[in-house]
Amino acid sequence: MDNTAQILKHYLNDDGKINCLDAFKLARELNIEPKEIAELTKKYSLKIDNCELGVFGNKDFGEKRDDIYEKLSLKANDKKQVECSISWEIAKEFSLNKVGSTTKKSDIEVIYCQLGCFRTRIHHGSKS
Repeated sequence: MDNTAQILKHYLNDDGKINCLDAFKLARELNIEPKEIAELTKKYSLKIDNCELGVFGNKDFGEKRDDIYEKLSLKANDKKQVECSISWEIAKEFSLNKVGSTTKKSDIEVIYCQLGCFRTRIHHGSKS
């Protein structure tokens, strides 16, 4: 097993996938850009799991917050899409989980994953 494979194995969750936040840590450990992670995990037949913004995975989220929705909406394009990196910037004020809860339970769509997992998505889960 090569060194990269050993490092990847260290980051696997109970489902044999790498959680979103851990993928950012992995990028730092491997000294690569986060956007290169999706290609790397694909090479090793691994998947990224539990997107912090609710695009994919089974992460639990709280309720939508109107104040966060308003900030996201101001940064969104005319299709109500907001880039992952912008959502993370807004999360510095509120928290990733609260921003994720709001995107998961609203009409806001997250685009351009910083890890390279997706450019755009049609749906990202239930909109309660």
